[in-house]
Amino acid sequence: MNSEFFEAVNALAAEKNISTDYLFTKIEAALAAAMRKNYGGNNKEREVVKCSIDPEKHTIKIWAELEVVDEITEPGAQILPEDAKKIDKKAKVGSFVNKPIELSEYGRIAAQTAKHVIRQGIREAERSRQIEEFRSKKQEIVSAKVSRIDPIKGNVSLEIAGGDAVLPKKEQVPGESFYEGQHILVYIVDVRDDERGSKVMISRTHPGFVRRLFEREVPEIFEGEVEIKSVSREAGSRTKIAVYAADEDIDAVGACIGPKGARVNTIVDVLGGEKIDIIEYSEDPCEYISAALAPAQVTEVLVAASGAKECRAAVPDNQLSLAIGNKGQNARLAAKLTGWKIDIKPESVFYEEIENEKAAALEAEIAAQEAAEAQAQEAQAEEAAEEGEAAAEVAAEETEAEEAAQAADEE
Repeated sequence: MNSEFFEAVNALAAEKNISTDYLFTKIEAALAAAMRKNYGGNNKEREVVKCSIDPEKHTIKIWAELEVVDEITEPGAQILPEDAKKIDKKAKVGSFVNKPIELSEYGRIAAQTAKHVIRQGIREAERSRQIEEFRSKKQEIVSAKVSRIDPIKGNVSLEIAGGDAVLPKKEQVPGESFYEGQHILVYIVDVRDDERGSKVMISRTHPGFVRRLFEREVPEIFEGEVEIKSVSREAGSRTKIAVYAADEDIDAVGACIGPKGARVNTIVDVLGGEKIDIIEYSEDPCEYISAALAPAQVTEVLVAASGAKECRAAVPDNQLSLAIGNKGQNARLAAKLTGWKIDIKPESVFYEEIENEKAAALEAEIAAQEAAEAQAQEAQAEEAAEEGEAAAEVAAEETEAEEAAQAADEE
Protein backbone atom coordinates (compact mmCIF):
# COMPACT_ATOMS: atom_id res chain seq x y z
CA MET A 1 0.00 0.00 0.00
CA ASN A 2 1.22 3.48 -0.85
CA SER A 3 2.91 5.01 2.20
CA GLU A 4 1.30 8.37 1.34
CA PHE A 5 -2.03 6.95 2.52
CA PHE A 6 -0.66 6.17 5.96
CA GLU A 7 1.11 9.53 6.16
CA ALA A 8 -2.20 11.24 5.32
CA VAL A 9 -4.02 9.28 8.03
CA ASN A 10 -1.38 10.22 10.60
CA ALA A 11 -1.59 13.88 9.56
CA LEU A 12 -5.39 13.82 9.80
CA ALA A 13 -5.24 12.22 13.27
CA ALA A 14 -2.84 14.92 14.43
CA GLU A 15 -4.97 17.71 12.93
CA LYS A 16 -8.18 16.45 14.53
CA ASN A 17 -6.43 15.41 17.75
CA ILE A 18 -7.69 11.84 17.31
CA SER A 19 -5.91 8.58 18.07
CA THR A 20 -4.45 6.96 14.94
CA ASP A 21 -5.57 3.56 16.23
CA TYR A 22 -9.14 4.86 16.46
CA LEU A 23 -8.94 6.29 12.95
CA PHE A 24 -7.56 3.08 11.42
CA THR A 25 -10.31 1.12 13.21
CA LYS A 26 -12.93 3.36 11.60
CA ILE A 27 -11.30 2.95 8.18
CA GLU A 28 -11.33 -0.83 8.60
CA ALA A 29 -15.03 -0.69 9.47
CA ALA A 30 -15.72 1.63 6.52
CA LEU A 31 -13.96 -0.58 3.98
CA ALA A 32 -15.77 -3.67 5.29
CA ALA A 33 -19.15 -1.91 5.30
CA ALA A 34 -18.69 -0.62 1.75
CA MET A 35 -18.41 -4.17 0.33
CA ARG A 36 -20.96 -5.79 2.62
CA LYS A 37 -23.78 -5.50 0.11
CA ASN A 38 -21.79 -7.53 -2.44
CA TYR A 39 -20.93 -10.24 0.07
CA GLY A 40 -23.91 -11.49 2.03
CA GLY A 41 -25.36 -8.13 3.01
CA ASN A 42 -28.46 -9.88 4.34
CA ASN A 43 -26.51 -12.19 6.66
CA LYS A 44 -27.31 -11.03 10.21
CA GLU A 45 -25.57 -13.87 12.01
CA ARG A 46 -22.00 -12.92 11.08
CA GLU A 47 -19.87 -10.31 9.35
CA VAL A 48 -18.78 -11.78 6.04
CA VAL A 49 -16.44 -8.98 4.90
CA LYS A 50 -13.49 -8.20 7.15
CA CYS A 51 -10.59 -5.79 7.01
CA SER A 52 -7.22 -5.52 8.76
CA ILE A 53 -4.79 -2.58 8.53
CA ASP A 54 -1.20 -2.79 9.71
CA PRO A 55 0.19 0.78 10.01
CA GLU A 56 3.72 -0.47 10.70
CA LYS A 57 3.93 -2.66 7.58
CA HIS A 58 1.77 -0.27 5.53
CA THR A 59 -0.59 -3.05 4.48
CA ILE A 60 -4.36 -3.27 4.05
CA LYS A 61 -6.02 -6.69 3.83
CA ILE A 62 -9.70 -7.10 2.93
CA TRP A 63 -11.36 -10.48 2.57
CA ALA A 64 -14.71 -12.23 2.52
CA GLU A 65 -15.13 -15.20 4.83
CA LEU A 66 -17.23 -17.58 2.69
CA GLU A 67 -18.94 -20.74 3.87
CA VAL A 68 -18.38 -23.83 1.70
CA VAL A 69 -21.73 -25.43 0.79
CA ASP A 70 -23.12 -27.92 -1.74
CA GLU A 71 -25.94 -25.54 -2.66
CA ILE A 72 -25.78 -21.75 -2.40
CA THR A 73 -28.71 -20.25 -0.51
CA GLU A 74 -26.98 -17.00 0.49
CA PRO A 75 -25.25 -15.52 -2.54
CA GLY A 76 -22.11 -13.63 -1.67
CA ALA A 77 -21.75 -15.34 1.71
CA GLN A 78 -21.32 -18.90 0.43
CA ILE A 79 -19.17 -20.70 -2.12
CA LEU A 80 -19.28 -24.08 -3.89
CA PRO A 81 -16.57 -26.68 -3.10
CA GLU A 82 -14.96 -26.55 -6.56
CA ASP A 83 -14.57 -22.75 -6.34
CA ALA A 84 -13.40 -22.92 -2.72
CA LYS A 85 -10.58 -25.36 -3.63
CA LYS A 86 -9.15 -22.72 -5.97
CA ILE A 87 -8.59 -20.57 -2.86
CA ASP A 88 -7.74 -23.34 -0.40
CA LYS A 89 -7.08 -26.91 -1.54
CA LYS A 90 -8.13 -28.22 1.87
CA ALA A 91 -11.56 -26.62 1.66
CA LYS A 92 -14.56 -28.87 2.26
CA VAL A 93 -18.28 -28.53 2.87
CA GLY A 94 -18.90 -26.91 6.26
CA SER A 95 -15.56 -25.10 6.37
CA PHE A 96 -14.79 -21.43 5.56
CA VAL A 97 -12.38 -19.91 3.08
CA ASN A 98 -11.07 -16.35 2.93
CA LYS A 99 -11.50 -14.80 -0.47
CA PRO A 100 -9.21 -11.75 -0.92
CA ILE A 101 -10.87 -8.50 -2.02
CA GLU A 102 -8.81 -5.99 -3.97
CA LEU A 103 -9.26 -2.25 -3.58
CA SER A 104 -9.82 -2.09 -7.32
CA GLU A 105 -13.15 -3.88 -6.77
CA TYR A 106 -14.53 -0.82 -4.97
CA GLY A 107 -16.82 1.07 -7.31
CA ARG A 108 -18.07 4.67 -6.97
CA ILE A 109 -20.92 3.79 -4.56
CA ALA A 110 -18.70 1.62 -2.38
CA ALA A 111 -16.12 4.39 -2.21
CA GLN A 112 -18.77 6.93 -1.20
CA THR A 113 -20.02 4.57 1.50
CA ALA A 114 -16.51 4.20 2.86
CA LYS A 115 -15.99 7.99 2.88
CA HIS A 116 -19.28 8.50 4.70
CA VAL A 117 -18.40 5.97 7.41
CA ILE A 118 -14.93 7.49 7.87
CA ARG A 119 -16.28 11.03 8.10
CA GLN A 120 -18.92 9.92 10.58
CA GLY A 121 -16.23 8.20 12.65
CA ILE A 122 -14.12 11.36 12.64
CA ARG A 123 -17.10 13.45 13.77
CA GLU A 124 -17.86 10.96 16.55
CA ALA A 125 -14.24 11.00 17.67
CA GLU A 126 -14.10 14.79 17.68
CA ARG A 127 -17.34 15.01 19.61
CA SER A 128 -16.15 12.37 22.10
CA ARG A 129 -12.90 14.29 22.61
CA GLN A 130 -14.81 17.53 23.08
CA ILE A 131 -17.16 15.93 25.62
CA GLU A 132 -14.22 14.56 27.60
CA GLU A 133 -12.66 18.01 27.51
CA PHE A 134 -15.88 19.48 28.90
CA ARG A 135 -16.03 16.77 31.58
CA SER A 136 -12.51 17.67 32.71
CA LYS A 137 -13.67 21.30 33.17
CA LYS A 138 -16.94 20.50 34.93
CA GLN A 139 -17.87 23.20 37.49
CA GLU A 140 -15.11 25.43 36.15
CA ILE A 141 -15.09 28.74 34.31
CA VAL A 142 -13.91 28.69 30.68
CA SER A 143 -13.48 31.33 28.01
CA ALA A 144 -15.78 31.06 25.01
CA LYS A 145 -16.26 32.86 21.69
CA VAL A 146 -19.71 33.78 20.44
CA SER A 147 -20.23 32.16 17.04
CA ARG A 148 -23.95 32.68 16.50
CA ILE A 149 -26.99 34.24 18.17
CA ASP A 150 -30.48 32.85 17.58
CA PRO A 151 -32.57 35.95 16.79
CA ILE A 152 -35.81 34.23 17.82
CA LYS A 153 -34.99 32.10 20.88
CA GLY A 154 -32.05 34.20 22.03
CA ASN A 155 -29.80 31.14 22.50
CA VAL A 156 -26.09 31.82 21.98
CA SER A 157 -23.84 29.31 20.17
CA LEU A 158 -20.29 29.28 21.54
CA GLU A 159 -16.90 27.91 20.54
CA ILE A 160 -15.18 26.47 23.61
CA ALA A 161 -11.76 24.80 23.53
CA GLY A 162 -12.26 23.59 19.98
CA GLY A 163 -15.80 22.37 20.73
CA ASP A 164 -19.29 23.80 20.48
CA ALA A 165 -21.90 24.48 23.14
CA VAL A 166 -25.11 26.48 23.49
CA LEU A 167 -25.83 29.05 26.18
CA PRO A 168 -29.63 28.98 26.58
CA LYS A 169 -31.53 32.22 27.08
CA LYS A 170 -32.59 31.16 30.59
CA GLU A 171 -28.91 30.73 31.59
CA GLN A 172 -28.02 34.26 30.51
CA VAL A 173 -27.97 37.16 32.95
CA PRO A 174 -31.13 39.25 32.43
CA GLY A 175 -30.38 42.35 30.37
CA GLU A 176 -27.00 41.27 29.00
CA SER A 177 -26.42 41.18 25.23
CA PHE A 178 -23.83 39.55 23.00
CA TYR A 179 -22.36 39.96 19.54
CA GLU A 180 -20.65 37.52 17.18
CA GLY A 181 -16.94 37.22 17.82
CA GLN A 182 -17.27 38.37 21.44
CA HIS A 183 -15.22 36.53 24.08
CA ILE A 184 -17.12 35.77 27.28
CA LEU A 185 -16.74 33.65 30.41
CA VAL A 186 -19.17 30.79 31.10
CA TYR A 187 -19.57 28.18 33.84
CA ILE A 188 -19.75 24.48 32.87
CA VAL A 189 -22.47 23.13 35.16
CA ASP A 190 -22.52 19.51 34.04
CA VAL A 191 -22.25 17.04 31.17
CA ARG A 192 -25.33 14.84 31.01
CA ASP A 193 -25.79 11.64 29.01
CA ASP A 194 -29.08 10.44 27.56
CA GLU A 195 -30.28 8.28 24.69
CA ARG A 196 -29.52 11.12 22.22
CA GLY A 197 -25.92 11.51 23.38
CA SER A 198 -24.08 13.86 25.70
CA LYS A 199 -25.23 17.40 26.42
CA VAL A 200 -23.08 20.15 27.90
CA MET A 201 -24.88 22.37 30.41
CA ILE A 202 -23.35 25.87 30.59
CA SER A 203 -24.51 28.95 32.47
CA ARG A 204 -23.77 32.54 33.47
CA THR A 205 -26.50 32.63 36.13
CA HIS A 206 -25.37 29.72 38.32
CA PRO A 207 -24.08 30.59 41.84
CA GLY A 208 -21.01 28.51 41.03
CA PHE A 209 -20.08 31.12 38.39
CA VAL A 210 -19.65 33.76 41.11
CA ARG A 211 -17.81 31.30 43.37
CA ARG A 212 -15.24 30.55 40.65
CA LEU A 213 -14.83 34.25 39.83
CA PHE A 214 -13.88 34.94 43.45
CA GLU A 215 -11.45 32.00 43.40
CA ARG A 216 -9.79 33.47 40.30
CA GLU A 217 -9.65 37.02 41.65
CA VAL A 218 -8.84 36.47 45.34
CA PRO A 219 -5.47 34.73 45.98
CA GLU A 220 -6.41 33.97 49.60
CA ILE A 221 -9.38 31.89 48.40
CA PHE A 222 -7.34 30.09 45.75
CA GLU A 223 -4.66 29.24 48.32
CA GLY A 224 -7.21 28.02 50.89
CA GLU A 225 -6.63 30.75 53.47
CA VAL A 226 -10.17 32.04 52.96
CA GLU A 227 -13.08 29.66 52.41
CA ILE A 228 -16.34 30.37 50.60
CA LYS A 229 -19.02 28.83 52.81
CA SER A 230 -22.11 29.64 50.79
CA VAL A 231 -23.37 31.62 47.79
CA SER A 232 -26.92 32.71 46.99
CA ARG A 233 -27.68 34.57 43.81
CA GLU A 234 -30.40 36.19 41.75
CA ALA A 235 -28.47 36.75 38.55
CA GLY A 236 -28.30 40.27 37.20
CA SER A 237 -29.54 41.79 40.44
CA ARG A 238 -27.79 40.69 43.63
CA THR A 239 -25.50 38.04 45.12
CA LYS A 240 -24.69 37.24 48.74
CA ILE A 241 -21.52 35.35 49.56
CA ALA A 242 -20.40 34.12 52.98
CA VAL A 243 -16.65 33.77 53.57
CA TYR A 244 -14.58 32.50 56.48
CA ALA A 245 -10.94 32.47 57.57
CA ALA A 246 -9.73 30.05 60.24
CA ASP A 247 -6.78 32.35 60.91
CA GLU A 248 -8.02 35.27 63.04
CA ASP A 249 -5.29 37.47 61.57
CA ILE A 250 -6.87 37.23 58.09
CA ASP A 251 -9.76 39.53 57.25
CA ALA A 252 -11.86 37.26 55.01
CA VAL A 253 -14.26 40.02 53.91
CA GLY A 254 -11.48 42.51 53.33
CA ALA A 255 -9.52 40.01 51.23
CA CYS A 256 -12.52 39.55 48.94
CA ILE A 257 -13.12 43.28 48.61
CA GLY A 258 -9.47 44.02 47.87
CA PRO A 259 -7.55 47.31 48.00
CA LYS A 260 -10.01 50.13 47.33
CA GLY A 261 -12.55 47.50 46.26
CA ALA A 262 -10.47 46.47 43.25
CA ARG A 263 -11.11 42.72 43.49
CA VAL A 264 -14.85 42.79 43.99
CA ASN A 265 -15.24 45.57 41.39
CA THR A 266 -13.53 43.38 38.80
CA ILE A 267 -16.08 40.65 39.48
CA VAL A 268 -18.96 43.15 39.41
CA ASP A 269 -17.79 44.29 35.97
CA VAL A 270 -17.78 40.70 34.67
CA LEU A 271 -21.33 40.29 36.01
CA GLY A 272 -22.53 43.48 34.35
CA GLY A 273 -22.94 45.58 37.50
CA GLU A 274 -24.58 42.93 39.68
CA LYS A 275 -24.51 43.94 43.37
CA ILE A 276 -22.51 41.72 45.71
CA ASP A 277 -22.86 41.51 49.49
CA ILE A 278 -19.83 39.90 51.14
CA ILE A 279 -20.46 38.77 54.71
CA GLU A 280 -18.45 36.91 57.30
CA TYR A 281 -19.59 33.38 58.10
CA SER A 282 -20.15 32.42 61.75
CA GLU A 283 -20.88 29.13 63.48
CA ASP A 284 -23.28 31.10 65.70
CA PRO A 285 -26.57 31.07 63.75
CA CYS A 286 -27.71 34.34 65.31
CA GLU A 287 -24.56 36.15 64.18
CA TYR A 288 -24.65 34.49 60.75
CA ILE A 289 -28.30 35.39 60.14
CA SER A 290 -27.75 38.95 61.35
CA ALA A 291 -24.89 39.39 58.90
CA ALA A 292 -26.85 37.76 56.06
CA LEU A 293 -29.65 40.34 56.33
CA ALA A 294 -27.23 43.21 55.58
CA PRO A 295 -27.51 46.06 54.69
CA ALA A 296 -30.23 46.10 57.38
CA GLN A 297 -29.15 46.20 61.04
CA VAL A 298 -30.53 43.27 63.02
CA THR A 299 -31.05 43.95 66.74
CA GLU A 300 -31.94 40.42 67.82
CA VAL A 301 -32.41 36.91 66.47
CA LEU A 302 -34.57 34.36 68.28
CA VAL A 303 -34.06 30.73 67.27
CA ALA A 304 -37.06 28.35 67.37
CA ALA A 305 -37.17 26.29 70.56
CA SER A 306 -38.26 23.22 68.57
CA GLY A 307 -34.76 22.80 67.13
CA ALA A 308 -35.92 23.39 63.55
CA LYS A 309 -33.83 25.75 61.42
CA GLU A 310 -36.35 28.55 61.88
CA CYS A 311 -35.91 31.92 63.56
CA ARG A 312 -37.33 35.40 64.05
CA ALA A 313 -35.18 38.44 63.41
CA ALA A 314 -35.88 41.91 64.83
CA VAL A 315 -34.93 45.03 62.90
CA PRO A 316 -35.62 48.72 63.63
CA ASP A 317 -39.08 49.69 62.44
CA ASN A 318 -37.64 52.10 59.88
CA GLN A 319 -35.44 49.32 58.36
CA LEU A 320 -38.11 46.67 57.82
CA SER A 321 -38.39 47.33 54.08
CA LEU A 322 -34.57 47.38 53.80
CA ALA A 323 -34.31 44.00 55.53
CA ILE A 324 -36.99 42.44 53.35
CA GLY A 325 -35.69 44.07 50.17
CA ASN A 326 -37.34 44.80 46.86
CA LYS A 327 -40.04 42.16 46.31
CA GLY A 328 -38.55 40.22 49.22
CA GLN A 329 -35.18 39.74 47.53
CA ASN A 330 -32.91 40.48 50.52
CA ALA A 331 -34.82 38.15 52.83
CA ARG A 332 -34.95 35.48 50.14
CA LEU A 333 -31.21 35.59 49.47
CA ALA A 334 -30.42 35.59 53.21
CA ALA A 335 -32.57 32.48 53.69
CA LYS A 336 -30.85 30.68 50.78
CA LEU A 337 -27.42 31.71 52.02
CA THR A 338 -27.91 30.51 55.60
CA GLY A 339 -30.33 27.62 55.01
CA TRP A 340 -32.64 29.05 57.68
CA LYS A 341 -36.26 30.09 57.48
CA ILE A 342 -36.21 33.72 58.64
CA ASP A 343 -39.29 35.59 59.86
CA ILE A 344 -38.38 39.30 59.87
CA LYS A 345 -40.26 41.52 62.34
CA PRO A 346 -40.06 45.21 63.22
CA GLU A 347 -38.84 45.75 66.77
CA SER A 348 -42.20 47.05 67.97
CA VAL A 349 -43.95 43.87 66.85
CA PHE A 350 -41.06 41.55 67.75
CA TYR A 351 -40.84 42.59 71.41
CA GLU A 352 -44.60 42.87 71.76
CA GLU A 353 -44.92 39.29 70.54
CA ILE A 354 -42.24 38.18 73.00
CA GLU A 355 -44.04 39.91 75.90
CA ASN A 356 -47.33 38.39 74.82
CA GLU A 357 -45.72 34.96 74.57
CA LYS A 358 -44.16 35.40 78.03
CA ALA A 359 -47.54 36.47 79.46
CA ALA A 360 -49.26 33.56 77.75
CA ALA A 361 -46.59 31.18 79.05
CA LEU A 362 -46.99 32.58 82.58
CA GLU A 363 -50.79 32.24 82.40
CA ALA A 364 -50.39 28.70 81.17
CA GLU A 365 -47.98 27.95 84.00
CA ILE A 366 -50.38 29.42 86.61
CA ALA A 367 -53.31 27.55 85.10
CA ALA A 368 -51.30 24.32 85.14
CA GLN A 369 -50.33 24.94 88.77
CA GLU A 370 -53.95 25.67 89.77
CA ALA A 371 -55.11 22.56 87.95
CA ALA A 372 -52.47 20.53 89.76
CA GLU A 373 -53.55 21.94 93.14
CA ALA A 374 -57.22 21.27 92.38
CA GLN A 375 -56.35 17.76 91.36
CA ALA A 376 -54.39 17.27 94.60
CA GLN A 377 -57.30 18.58 96.68
CA GLU A 378 -59.70 16.30 94.86
CA ALA A 379 -57.40 13.37 95.50
CA GLN A 380 -57.19 14.27 99.20
CA ALA A 381 -61.00 14.48 99.40
CA GLU A 382 -61.36 11.12 97.73
CA GLU A 383 -58.79 9.65 100.13
CA ALA A 384 -60.63 11.10 103.17
CA ALA A 385 -63.93 9.74 101.90
CA GLU A 386 -62.40 6.33 101.42
CA GLU A 387 -60.97 6.43 104.95
CA GLY A 388 -64.42 7.43 106.35
CA GLU A 389 -66.08 4.58 104.55
CA ALA A 390 -63.47 2.16 105.88
CA ALA A 391 -63.94 3.44 109.46
CA ALA A 392 -67.73 3.09 109.16
CA GLU A 393 -67.34 -0.48 107.97
CA VAL A 394 -65.07 -1.29 110.91
CA ALA A 395 -67.55 0.31 113.35
CA ALA A 396 -70.41 -1.63 111.86
CA GLU A 397 -68.48 -4.86 112.18
CA GLU A 398 -67.65 -4.12 115.85
CA THR A 399 -71.31 -3.36 116.59
CA GLU A 400 -72.40 -6.63 115.00
CA ALA A 401 -69.82 -8.51 117.07
CA GLU A 402 -70.99 -6.88 120.34
CA GLU A 403 -74.63 -7.65 119.57
CA ALA A 404 -73.76 -11.26 118.83
CA ALA A 405 -71.84 -11.56 122.10
CA GLN A 406 -74.69 -10.00 124.09
CA ALA A 407 -77.19 -12.39 122.53
CA ALA A 408 -75.02 -15.32 123.48
CA ASP A 409 -74.83 -14.15 127.11
CA GLU A 410 -78.59 -13.81 127.34
CA GLU A 411 -79.06 -17.37 126.19
